[in-house]
Amino acid sequence: MAIAIQHDGIADSDDGRYQNPILHADYSDPDIVCVGDDIYMVASSFNHIPGLPVLHSTDLVNWTLVNHVVPRINYPAYDSVQPGKGIWAPSIRYHNGLFWVFYSMPDEGIFMSYAEDPLKAWSEPHCIKAVKGWIDPCPFWDDDGRAWLVHAFAHSRSGIKHQLQLCELSPDATSLLDQGQIIFDGTVSHPTIEGPKVYQRHGWYYIFAPAGGVESGWQTVLRSREITGPFESRDVLHQGTSKVNGPHQGGWVELKNGECWFVHFQDAAHAGRIVHLQPMRWNQDDWPEIGEQVDAQGLGQPVSVYAKPAGCSSGWPCAPQTSDDFAEGRFGLQWQWQANPQSHWVKPSAAGLRLACLPSGPRALYDTPQLLLQKFSAPQFTVTTRITPHFSHDGEQSGLIVYGERYGAVSVCQQQGENRLVFDFGWMSDKGELSQRRTVLAALRHGHAVFIRVNVLSHGVCCFSFKQDEAEDWKTVEPQFAASAGKWVGAKIGIYSVSSAVNAEAGYGEFAYFEMKAE
Repeated sequence: MAIAIQHDGIADSDDGRYQNPILHADYSDPDIVCVGDDIYMVASSFNHIPGLPVLHSTDLVNWTLVNHVVPRINYPAYDSVQPGKGIWAPSIRYHNGLFWVFYSMPDEGIFMSYAEDPLKAWSEPHCIKAVKGWIDPCPFWDDDGRAWLVHAFAHSRSGIKHQLQLCELSPDATSLLDQGQIIFDGTVSHPTIEGPKVYQRHGWYYIFAPAGGVESGWQTVLRSREITGPFESRDVLHQGTSKVNGPHQGGWVELKNGECWFVHFQDAAHAGRIVHLQPMRWNQDDWPEIGEQVDAQGLGQPVSVYAKPAGCSSGWPCAPQTSDDFAEGRFGLQWQWQANPQSHWVKPSAAGLRLACLPSGPRALYDTPQLLLQKFSAPQFTVTTRITPHFSHDGEQSGLIVYGERYGAVSVCQQQGENRLVFDFGWMSDKGELSQRRTVLAALRHGHAVFIRVNVLSHGVCCFSFKQDEAEDWKTVEPQFAASAGKWVGAKIGIYSVSSAVNAEAGYGEFAYFEMKAE
């Protein structure tokens, strides 16, 4: 059902080295934890459901998607599309025999969930504090039995910016024990400081925190002999002469052999926030050094190619799942809806995925909840699917979509009792107003399968094509379309079925497979 694939752009060079990024996919705000031989990563998922992906690796380079912490967001608003909202910047820790994930929802509060086995069901998310604008939480259990929570602020909700706050946390992580205190103010020197991750080493408390903004920022480390401060700071990673803009926000992990590594993201426009791996060392003054070409002030820059971690076993080169054959009418972990899913969105099937033709959103495809999407997985790739329409009403359609603030989709649509191939193009204005355009491409044989393909080229240029029989040549769709990022996320690609009206007996589109090949 969910196929872990190898491709030309894979991070593992298969010669003892790796190349960055280790994940050319939008796993934003990554954090990691190492327990024994297993390494787990979590990332932001915003409004996409299921939420909060969990990835697994044994060598920090090759990753597979193994679970999601949040199967649905239990707030009514998330039954509809909420671009940019939802689950932000999680932290993952291992404590007292359990894996813990803390995350924020900037409009709802701070939450935690735990699991004995991260591959199985996680506990129902528990709201530690209902509050607007507290974001990026990270827990810390101290040796004296006390627990703490450090977090940042979203100015758009709280009116506070550039500051980190410390709260005492109940040891069972169910509640905060005080109102918190500001422990670092970066207004002058470290604007937009956020995403704190807390650690302890050699008697120091460290907070790794990004500053300077997503596209052009850097990684800062704070330290103090007391968790309450005062903290001194040092910038440890910046772009330098590399091509990696804004390298920051991630997590440090120490392997069994003592090797230290740091994962972080890079904003890559339509590709989203892609993940890099940096070697990390500690200098004689107990400050971390990250990356290469570290200067006298301890500031390093990202590596592009480096030796793989020696302190863990190496698996086969692989990447998170992309292609799917929809065995038994089901889809794999790589897929997410735009909102909380409903049981009637997918019709039962022995083979192939049947998506019901249900009404689109108020602003056409842009806020349609039943789009089934996944991340871009490589700089360039090709996606092919085969759709067999089983429509019952005019206005029903099923297709392949590249989705973001600007989207393009090629679909089979029933019009006046006939099937036609159409190209829908939409784009959002800065004021949140949708403009859209439809072009009819071809008349189709009624009820017959259609093959639709999109080649995603450099800079996100998308070239759609189609054919009605396996042996035919592909027919190019004009014009080409340029993918764009979504709200705080990269562009996504996927499949969908919609209808222009509510119908008692909805038709459906049957998708035989979804094949993604990196170029």
